[in-house]
Amino acid sequence: MEAKTILVTGGAGFIGSAVVRELIKHSSHDVVNVDKLTYAGNLDSLSTVDQNPRYQFEQVDICDASEVKRVFEQHQPDIVMHLAAESHVDRSIDGPGEFIQTNIVGTYTLLDQARAYWNQLDGDKKANFRFHHISTDEVYGDLPHPDNVEESEKSNLPLFTEETAYEPSSPYSASKAGSDHLVRAWNRTFGLPTIVTNCSNNYGPFHFPEKLIPLVILNALEGKPLPIYGKGNQIRDWLYVEDHARALVVVATQGKVGETYNIGGHNEKQNIEVVKTICAILDEVKPKASKYEQQITYVADRPGHDMRYAIDATKIKQDLNWTPQETFESGIRKTVQWYLDNKEWCQHVQDGSYQRERLGTN
Repeated sequence: MEAKTILVTGGAGFIGSAVVRELIKHSSHDVVNVDKLTYAGNLDSLSTVDQNPRYQFEQVDICDASEVKRVFEQHQPDIVMHLAAESHVDRSIDGPGEFIQTNIVGTYTLLDQARAYWNQLDGDKKANFRFHHISTDEVYGDLPHPDNVEESEKSNLPLFTEETAYEPSSPYSASKAGSDHLVRAWNRTFGLPTIVTNCSNNYGPFHFPEKLIPLVILNALEGKPLPIYGKGNQIRDWLYVEDHARALVVVATQGKVGETYNIGGHNEKQNIEVVKTICAILDEVKPKASKYEQQITYVADRPGHDMRYAIDATKIKQDLNWTPQETFESGIRKTVQWYLDNKEWCQHVQDGSYQRERLGTN
């Protein structure tokens, strides 16, 4: 494939940095990373690629229209991969305003500047431009949980498809739903060539430790409680972040304009299963006098907690020939080992911003 210039927003974040690493290591494309560097953005996550001549970094807030305009004019991207977002449900309960600003106003600003840039292009440069918006399965709301259906129905529970109606539950998912609608409106009304993807829960290296898996790993190693919301029976479909990054590059470069693609890991697990799996791996690779599972502590559930998410990823497999390479068992083992090997990164990203305290209780 002809080398292109790809602008990645949020490229210092968890999924964004995986996309940047994927592009630099496994393609010939040039990458421009646009990131505000909030608490969850860390350039250390890009230390393996940041000296590559095909990589450039711009510390820019996507809500700053003049700076976004400058970035478009200076770098002349062929593809935009928009990942910059506030993404933690618990934080959105404590402070919804940041989520509205970044996820909705920021996406609008980026779309507005992308449209102005695209309108002045011509020829193949204009015809081949793409705006790829990366979103979440949380916009779809809740699915039936096996605990709440008849035994005969448990083997045929529904999955999220690209046609599932939106029914967001949290300020976070509502803000992402709003941004998805804006992207589709800019395609239909203005003709901007957009694509949307909605993914399931990601996990893997370089994940900021406010999220379940890294929080549990680090708390376990430090002998701290492993907090489980409610009964721990909430179900998520787990997707290894490097599998997701591969999928996103495929969609950005080969996906059809105007389409939506759901990206899932085919790994439905209850939260308590995930935590117990981590404990078992740690018992094996980092044994101590007592079992890690003894640190599990049940705490009050968060408000409006969705009980089940699960993705039907048939479309992306059929249309773009993508399937995940990692099983949950292989991916979670790699993840645990990465955190064991990278304690310095973990400490650095938490300094001064977050010490794994409980969020989202308001």
